[in-house]
Amino acid sequence: MGKATSGFDNKPFGISSGRVPRAETVSGSGVGHTAQTISGQLGELDAAYWRAMEQAGIRLNPAQIAAVRCTDGPLLTLAGAGSGKTSTLVCRTGYLIDVRGVNPSGILLLTFSSKAAAEMRERIAALPGIGEYEAGRIQARTFHSFCLWLLFSQGMQKEIFGDTRRQHIQLQQLMRELHLQDAYPPENLLALLSSYKVNLMTAEQLPEKTEADRQMKRILLRYEAWKLETDKIDFDDVLTGAYALLNERPELLERLRRRFTHLMIDEFQDTNLLQYEIVKMIAAPRNNLMVVGDDDQTIYSFNGARSEFILEFEKLYPRARVITLDINYRSVPAIVGLGNEVIRHNKMRRSKTLRAAHNGSLLPAYMRPDSADDEAQEIVNFIRREIAAGRREYGDFAILYRSSSSNRAVLEQLVMQDIPHIDYGDGRLLYEHWLVKPVLDHMRLSINRRDFDAMQSVLPTLYIARDKGMDHIRRTDEGRPKKGPLVHLLTLPGLKDFQLEKIRQRLEVIRSLKGLVPAAAITQIRKSFYDAYIQAGEHSEQTSHREMLKEMLDELETSAGRFDSIVSFLAFVDDMLLRNQQTAAVKSQAQGNRIALMTIHKSKGLEFPVVFLIGASEGTLPHASALGADNLRDTRVGLEGEASYAEALEEERRLAYVAVTRAKEQLFISSPATQRGKKAAVSRFLLSAFGQETAASDAAARAAFGGRRGGAPDPGRFGKVRTGRFGQGSGAPSGSGASSGAAPAAPQRTQSVPVWLCTSGSCVAWTRIMHSKDMMAAHKPCPLCGSPMQKGRKDVPM
Repeated sequence: MGKATSGFDNKPFGISSGRVPRAETVSGSGVGHTAQTISGQLGELDAAYWRAMEQAGIRLNPAQIAAVRCTDGPLLTLAGAGSGKTSTLVCRTGYLIDVRGVNPSGILLLTFSSKAAAEMRERIAALPGIGEYEAGRIQARTFHSFCLWLLFSQGMQKEIFGDTRRQHIQLQQLMRELHLQDAYPPENLLALLSSYKVNLMTAEQLPEKTEADRQMKRILLRYEAWKLETDKIDFDDVLTGAYALLNERPELLERLRRRFTHLMIDEFQDTNLLQYEIVKMIAAPRNNLMVVGDDDQTIYSFNGARSEFILEFEKLYPRARVITLDINYRSVPAIVGLGNEVIRHNKMRRSKTLRAAHNGSLLPAYMRPDSADDEAQEIVNFIRREIAAGRREYGDFAILYRSSSSNRAVLEQLVMQDIPHIDYGDGRLLYEHWLVKPVLDHMRLSINRRDFDAMQSVLPTLYIARDKGMDHIRRTDEGRPKKGPLVHLLTLPGLKDFQLEKIRQRLEVIRSLKGLVPAAAITQIRKSFYDAYIQAGEHSEQTSHREMLKEMLDELETSAGRFDSIVSFLAFVDDMLLRNQQTAAVKSQAQGNRIALMTIHKSKGLEFPVVFLIGASEGTLPHASALGADNLRDTRVGLEGEASYAEALEEERRLAYVAVTRAKEQLFISSPATQRGKKAAVSRFLLSAFGQETAASDAAARAAFGGRRGGAPDPGRFGKVRTGRFGQGSGAPSGSGASSGAAPAAPQRTQSVPVWLCTSGSCVAWTRIMHSKDMMAAHKPCPLCGSPMQKGRKDVPM
């Protein structure tokens, strides 16, 4: 596999032929209607309103105008990416007031961010004939703001316990009280609790199948009781409190129904069940309810969002009208076209094909680097050249990725080269993560056995409380200093024989690390105890969260593989931590003239002149957790049933669509040939956009490799993988072995059989269990990649 070189070519990897996706371009009256065009069809008030809009420089297309004028009864407005939904909502609000004579205080406009709500109010106030006074009477709020207003209006005086850091500290305190110190990351506990609440369930309904289930339930029940005792509520409680209030106080609900005659919901695809129930209660019985959203951008199922709310809207509201906003005002035709081709392969969606309002000849460009580090170097070099040539500013660029651990390589390049950037994640490097720090600290102890800070970090992995353990070590070492004070744990009172043996084993592991290269040291730590320790803190069954943790540790091994000694690796880590700390001192969340780094989830609703989508390879996008969704317990926590492979894969494709449609002028997509040391095929979402049917790809993968569902073949998997670079020529992925327009395989009768499944996220291997001896085996290495295999079941043709 050759190393990527400087410069870009125009030959993306994976497809030898096929047209470049390009959206139809709309011009003239299709883009914006004038008052003269429609005035003959309208009454005088209507015509006067649209003349005023035109004089203010506001021009809507026919679909937008239809949505504005549809004011009675339920309305579903399907708003494709960049299709002007905010303009439609703003103009509809003005229309209700100016033309329909609706009292401004009778309009309730709900959205999902304070920024969006503030923008709505500002733009409504700027409409002709409205002004700040009228706009101020409109209830334009977030869901949480509206529910909090409702609770306070009814005398609620509880403290809002919304600071995430304080929540984490409180949960840690409660775990100590329950003798479960550091047993579970607080953020995971809060996410679990939230997933139940937004689906109209409580902590009492949390599962108790495993010991981990029971422990987490105890912690969260204690957390709920603590909030009750101290008169505190968190943000989920704001929603559940409002919902309970409306159910308990019918006279209050009736007052709200009389007041709010017209409801509008922005970003409807992000609505969870709890929010939707509140909306339905207030909208009834008039049901003058306009919802605006895009089922193709439903990417928050982990927060309870459900695409079926859009897909089944007419089932709940048979009189509903459906209007589609299908003109994209954001992106050039080739970007809009690529988005269309990516998303059209989803089955559970409302059919829509976006058109482009802007012309432009730039095509999306593709790269096939060897690794994430090569990818990062190529991207940063490109940005530097663009800045030096005066063609772009740093603030023009955004780098998007599927999961936060995927930004490690590019973030390091930006930090090391002192390039202005802003990380919209938690602001921490990989090396600062709670999962990674104990691994690094074991390595620190191997070169400095008296590193007391590192000792404190490793104690939880021995199931010893930090405070208790460090107090004993320090007190004992004062009287009997040791080269390795961790050995004092052997005299800690109350330990059982098996615990003492674990401490002896750990001391031996630490001693053995000194002569290893960093990557081998991390592998040794993981195999000796750390992977088992992490799994013990998870559900007994495989979970998507465990996949994320494995991914993070794999990324750490990949990073360490660049160094030949633990000393040099730790020196690099410490330098990165110091540099990042200095960069993070700039507190502003505004991008300014800085490169934006964020997950695809964070990017929704935003747009950038230039977008880099990195890690567009199998196992990353789509993510390994989706490819194994049939075996993952918690993909849809809190719901009846679990996410199937098909559901999870469709959400991954929606993520790819959202990423593509953030770009206005230029889009670069990179698919590294290796991800965390393992070969990775180009994302099926790219291949299918250029005519390679995903059904055919899956069938080929199963036939060629015995792959489990979700695998896709890499044309270069077992041969030399060509390295490509960004190109702006034809835009069609090139290579060999692609089919154009292949028909999906015919349905077959299947049977469920026991199998061994490779646990590697990027490997597709599976083998059928044919003998009782094989069934009794505890472990089996993968014949393709050497990773451990696990037992499972698979549907195979009869």
